Amino acid sequence: MATEATTTNFQNSDFRPVPQPPDFHPEVIVSPHDGLHFWQFMIAGSVAGCVEHMAMFPVDTVKTHMQALGSCPIKSVGVRHALRSILKSEGLPGLYRGIGAMGLGAGPAHAVYFSVYEVCKKYFSGENPNNSAAHAVSGVCATVASDAVFTPMDTVKQRLQLGNSAAYRGVFDCVKKVLKEEGFGAFYASYRTTVLMNAPYTAVHFTTYEALKRGLIEISPESVSDERVIVHATAGALAGASAAVITTPLDVVKTQLQCQGVCGCDRFKSSSIGDVVKTIVRKDGYNGLMRGWIPRMLFHAPAAAICWSTYEAAKAFFQEINASSESGT
Repeated sequence: MATEATTTNFQNSDFRPVPQPPDFHPEVIVSPHDGLHFWQFMIAGSVAGCVEHMAMFPVDTVKTHMQALGSCPIKSVGVRHALRSILKSEGLPGLYRGIGAMGLGAGPAHAVYFSVYEVCKKYFSGENPNNSAAHAVSGVCATVASDAVFTPMDTVKQRLQLGNSAAYRGVFDCVKKVLKEEGFGAFYASYRTTVLMNAPYTAVHFTTYEALKRGLIEISPESVSDERVIVHATAGALAGASAAVITTPLDVVKTQLQCQGVCGCDRFKSSSIGDVVKTIVRKDGYNGLMRGWIPRMLFHAPAAAICWSTYEAAKAFFQEINASSESGT
């Protein structure tokens, strides 16, 4: 009886919820820019890139083996078969061959990548956080700049992934041999293909990420601060997976150009994309252009989730430092 009386009194209380219009939605405020310094974007991007690539390196090794044709140790397109073959021939260390080159390249390249993206996004968006075209163009500008930094080390990394200890003893031995036998141009043989691949990749990736991030925030704006990591990781994973599948054929061409002559793989008279595509189709059919799409997607989905959540966490850290310094003054 006491419970019923309490309930009745509460229902008859003068404090009642204020009805909202039927089209009412909580306002979602998205800052058009994060107010960080250029060097802070660079550090955040560098940390994110290193964490991403180091965590996902074994998957990248499997993808590289699957995409390389010729008389390389692995010819099957099956992920499990490729993984077993690597473990059987080289053991667990085989999955990490070339990780030193990745470490040397990923940090500087991602520092350039994210800092250029943020600067271009601020310039092209016109203070409009929903400008998808600005996100796409900014992503293309970022990849053109970062690929110029990363391509040489990516070439070394992929050659180490395919070769054994007899071919290259390490990063610097690989660099010396490539310079001596093929010249400096070998480090940039795939640059054009890399940019042509990464330009649509980053355009799709950044546009999808920014749209998904805003959409997920709008679903539950009241808990966005508590679910910040989940929002960035989910948006990043979906954006990375979709962009990776779309650009797989160009990634296969890039791998072929970077790994030519290694472990019996074909050498090409020129770095023409058309010539490489013809060779792949002649030897493996059109399905050859999609070799490695599964590990590529398995790489880029979690990699993008790791990268974006790390990057946004680093930005939030710098924002707190900036806010503290401003309040202190």
